[in-house]
Amino acid sequence: MDTLPPLGAGDHYLSLPAAARPPAGRHPVGLSIVVPVYRGATTVGRLVEALSQLRPEGGLEVVLVNDGSPDDSGPVCRALQAGATIPVIYIEHARNFGEHNAVMTGLRHARGAYVITMDDDLQNPPDEVVKLYDHTRLNGLDVVYTRYAEKKHAPWRNLGSHFANKIADWLLDKPKGLYLSSFRCMSALVVREVTRYSGPYPYIDGLVMQVTQRIDSIEVKHFARVEGRSNYTVKRLIRLWLNLATNFSVLPLRLAVFAGAAMGALGLVGALLTVTEALTGSTPSGWASSMTTMLLIAGVQFLILGVLGEYVGRAFLSANGKPQGVVRELIVPAGTGAEPGRKDPA
Repeated sequence: MDTLPPLGAGDHYLSLPAAARPPAGRHPVGLSIVVPVYRGATTVGRLVEALSQLRPEGGLEVVLVNDGSPDDSGPVCRALQAGATIPVIYIEHARNFGEHNAVMTGLRHARGAYVITMDDDLQNPPDEVVKLYDHTRLNGLDVVYTRYAEKKHAPWRNLGSHFANKIADWLLDKPKGLYLSSFRCMSALVVREVTRYSGPYPYIDGLVMQVTQRIDSIEVKHFARVEGRSNYTVKRLIRLWLNLATNFSVLPLRLAVFAGAAMGALGLVGALLTVTEALTGSTPSGWASSMTTMLLIAGVQFLILGVLGEYVGRAFLSANGKPQGVVRELIVPAGTGAEPGRKDPA
């Protein structure tokens, strides 16, 4: 019987040469679950325990990505990896890179025919995992998102999510009305294509929309946080919006062009009114109107420069090799072809 290629430190099946990858349709497990961990020391254990009770078709593995968490998530995840009744892969980032960067690292090490991404806070109930997985594979879908009848986030977080989805409606080629949630299931095909992106500012949903339109959604339950508060702050949400706006669309640049054209048209109208007023013998309106016009034009100009600066700055950082994520430690379970235990890519 053919054996799968060894999974070593820093390696993943999707990055191996084509000749060394498992044949199409052959995967060590049916389902991989990627969980980015940040301040999740008190909840990730309960999550893995609940996932261990599931029996999806083809088997299950969990990929825990500790994204530079400042609490005891590292020791907790290592203990889970050593004692879990299901295969658990533990990856530790050298510092905090952000949720989407951590998910990208997890996707690169996932070995399933399908991959589900979910948070570590137990707001997405583990008993919905098999439902999401079965809906994806039995209907021949590439990606299935989840939507909630009632979200248990704080009001400001719900408002931010609604705003982000509206921006995505404008900027991404996504099915109308599709809610983009972090609890999603993707086929190995989509995972393979998404993980080709190596830039420092990944936005998973933007990458997904570039790969496929065979997308659906299902309704699942959503619970309030078991402990603590959301790791998403207003600052993090703004960064996420910028990733969406400047990495996967040129619409902001086009809007800047339209803004410039609109201000030029207003300036032309104002000039015509001023000349007309002067020719009729009246004294043209003075300081207040001039200052208002100057401030308005200056404001639009600085907005346009800011948009251009954001694009140029991100291109500069990408060209200079800013890392998407740096793996400090990789621990793989027995039976994956690699020696279990601590692996240090350095």
